[in-house]
Amino acid sequence: MDIERPDLSRLDPDVRAYIESLEAQLERLHEPGHDEVSSATLEPSEPPTSLNVITVSASGLAKRTPRHFYDRQRRGGMGVFDLEISKDDPPAILTIADEQQTLVLVTNQARAFRLPVSELLEAPVHGRGQSIIAQLPLLSNERLALAFADQGKGYIALLSQNGYVRCLRHHYVGENLRPGTNLYNLKDFGPPAAACWTSGDDDLFIATRQGRAIRFAEKSVPLQGGLGIRVEQGDAAAALAAVHAESCVFLLTADGKGTLRRMSGFSTNKAPGGGGKTAIRTDHLVGAVTVEEDDDIFIISRVSKIIRFRAAEVPQKEDVVQGVNCMALRADETVAVVGASV
Repeated sequence: MDIERPDLSRLDPDVRAYIESLEAQLERLHEPGHDEVSSATLEPSEPPTSLNVITVSASGLAKRTPRHFYDRQRRGGMGVFDLEISKDDPPAILTIADEQQTLVLVTNQARAFRLPVSELLEAPVHGRGQSIIAQLPLLSNERLALAFADQGKGYIALLSQNGYVRCLRHHYVGENLRPGTNLYNLKDFGPPAAACWTSGDDDLFIATRQGRAIRFAEKSVPLQGGLGIRVEQGDAAAALAAVHAESCVFLLTADGKGTLRRMSGFSTNKAPGGGGKTAIRTDHLVGAVTVEEDDDIFIISRVSKIIRFRAAEVPQKEDVVQGVNCMALRADETVAVVGASV
């Protein structure tokens, strides 16, 4: 007998979260080839590597952990606890970098600083972090907004919450960066929302919190930056990815759902600054990352649970969808996502 799913919005949040968690488990049980043993068993991730998973809390508490200590789970798993935090200081930044690289830290004032990855505290998967704020000459109202590894080549594209974008040559944030350098005019652009590395010949894919997105050639962005996507009232730009015609972008929503949008089905605008179109059905998009089929996806939640699974487990779509369950949540929500080549 077919039973229509009732409206759960009026239920207590804990009860609704419990029901949604059970639904996620049922969905996994109905997947082809599923059995209880395989879904509960963690898959060894990779041989020892110098790559580190870096987690930073809202207050600037940070740690790094070698990536091979994070075992893969099946898509839709519960994850494991990562950075040890208080409930008032949730994770805010998730990135991956080699221990020989340097992190570029961008604040909510659009000022940039550099910090060697090796200077971050190395800790277990579920371990305490150490504040990195004391190492930075921040202003009284300043906090960290973004962190990414210096690639030493190409361009870094920066997106503001107001939908503005600017592309800078790699040396602008390189070893000669003066601490506290403004990456763009904060008054005109607004606080940083996202960043990604580009080759200089890519397209930029920008998505908003409400799931609207636009794609255009990065070469069409003015030298001093300009409007990338027109943001409606109540919305905000949230994610940025470098793409080409054959790319797939993983879109993650706060309720743990995700999809792989094929760019072959997402047309390119002739110029930046448009209102975009719906890329995924959501009221809260968390992030977007370009991934290959063999890549892994890392997601971290507000209570600091982290999950690692293969991108190939997420169905690829050319149409607008709500997404599939990627992380089981209970009175929780996702806050950050990163892709990793293995």
